[in-house]
Amino acid sequence: MTKPSIVFAHGLWADGSCFGKLIPALQAEGHEVLASQHGLDSLATDVACVTACFGRVPGPVVLVGHSYGGTLITHAGTDPRVAALVYIAALAPAADETSQSQIAKFPTTQVFGHIDAPAGRVWLKPSGLTHFAGDLPEAEQKLVYATQGAPVADLLTQKVDGTAWTSKPSWYILASKDQTVHPDLQHFVSKRMNATVTEVASSHVPMLSKPDVVLDVIRKAANAVTAK
Repeated sequence: MTKPSIVFAHGLWADGSCFGKLIPALQAEGHEVLASQHGLDSLATDVACVTACFGRVPGPVVLVGHSYGGTLITHAGTDPRVAALVYIAALAPAADETSQSQIAKFPTTQVFGHIDAPAGRVWLKPSGLTHFAGDLPEAEQKLVYATQGAPVADLLTQKVDGTAWTSKPSWYILASKDQTVHPDLQHFVSKRMNATVTEVASSHVPMLSKPDVVLDVIRKAANAVTAK
């Protein structure tokens, strides 16, 4: 059987390049891989960008989302070409939630004291890097900052339909030292979706600070799809 394809969905302040330590290894193992590069202009258009990737790779697809990318895979993952979901320190709203309403149920994390919103776009300040990617070397933190995506100010309050984790097998990488998406939120959503959970002592970007852990989880999800 052909190996499943892997499609990545990035979140805020870390674009598709944040998967750069994962993609070469997965390609070398025979997976077709695409990382959606969405504009963070609207939830609907971001979901459409992720969904468009499914037409560029053979199915079935293991869909991987980081942070706000978890909201994207929750919606885009209802597509029949998606066989499994992998959440990385991610949001995962239910049908009656938005990203923001889910965040608001838990303590505010430190990163939100280090953002700027000129002209309707929300930027991470340099002072926020330690709360976003503090376990990376300084040079890698600066690269994350330089390649950040700045969302429209109301992006997290927008809503679209579809809750894939209610019907698709899910894996969740829980970042226990996260200062961006609260670990309590991660515990809650991963338990609610009955995900297979791997906890890692990392910042909000375990795919950069602990790539081997994240690769292992993606491989497990892919192997489960192949076994079917």
